[in-house]
Amino acid sequence: MQHFLDIADFSAEELWRFLHQAKALKDERKTTGSNQPILKGKVLGLLFQKPSLRTRVSFEVGMLHLGGEALYLSPQEIQLGSRESVPDVARVLSGYLDGIMARVFSHDHILQLAHYGSVPVINGLSDYSHPCQALADIFTIWEHFGQVAGLKLAFVGDGNNVATSLAIIAAKLGMHFSLASPPGYELPADILASAQNLAEETEVSITVGHNPVEAVAGADVVYTDVWASMGQEAERTERLKVFPPYQLNSKLLANAKQEAVAMHCLPAHRGEEITDNVADGPQSLLFPQAENRLHAQKGILALLLASDSLNS
Repeated sequence: MQHFLDIADFSAEELWRFLHQAKALKDERKTTGSNQPILKGKVLGLLFQKPSLRTRVSFEVGMLHLGGEALYLSPQEIQLGSRESVPDVARVLSGYLDGIMARVFSHDHILQLAHYGSVPVINGLSDYSHPCQALADIFTIWEHFGQVAGLKLAFVGDGNNVATSLAIIAAKLGMHFSLASPPGYELPADILASAQNLAEETEVSITVGHNPVEAVAGADVVYTDVWASMGQEAERTERLKVFPPYQLNSKLLANAKQEAVAMHCLPAHRGEEITDNVADGPQSLLFPQAENRLHAQKGILALLLASDSLNS
């Protein structure tokens, strides 16, 4: 497991290894108040093109909990791909660091960092996928329900990078997945085809359409995300015209199972894609989900950066 670039790169068994490692580290800290310093002497570089509260803080704190250190590199400092080429940045940082976490626009920048660098690279987000978020989400679902296989995850909104990673991880781990989006904002065709092929192996369903009520019917988890992500500001006015029917509100949530939970990767534009009474209501998992970014990413860090003696 040299890199963590995309959910599609891993088998179900490998994904469960990350999840079990995350649980072990969360339980260890809850029980003893600390984690063993398995990353003592290690330094992770945090390379940002897009700012983020959760990504930066969870990776910095995760490294500290595990005995290592993190170095924040702002968009202005690096200007990845403009001030300096991605291959050059990868080679230079590999000489200083033990690992690189990058949060970028273009997924190709992630792939170049991994190809030209000589240390593990973690995809903290790209326009194509958000594997760290998906792993934390599945960890949260597993923690809440005590299982993953056989549950139904419904995503309402844009078929974006988060939806892409969730569709793939759901199919790999045996969860039913449905998505409702406005016409023109569906999952990419190649992602849908991959998810459906994986779902045949795990005997679950992957369904897509435009009706949010149909998508959430019988769902255990109802998930949404912002209607316009960073880099899509020019599309915001148009998106605000077509996305309101896909708002996650109490009326829509009532079509899911009675014990269904609401999820959102944050930050939330309250009053747009999600209402306050859902985000703050009894069915909300938004903030346990946000906390679990820390624990899931500690699982990734442990398996990528710790010594070979770490328990598998």
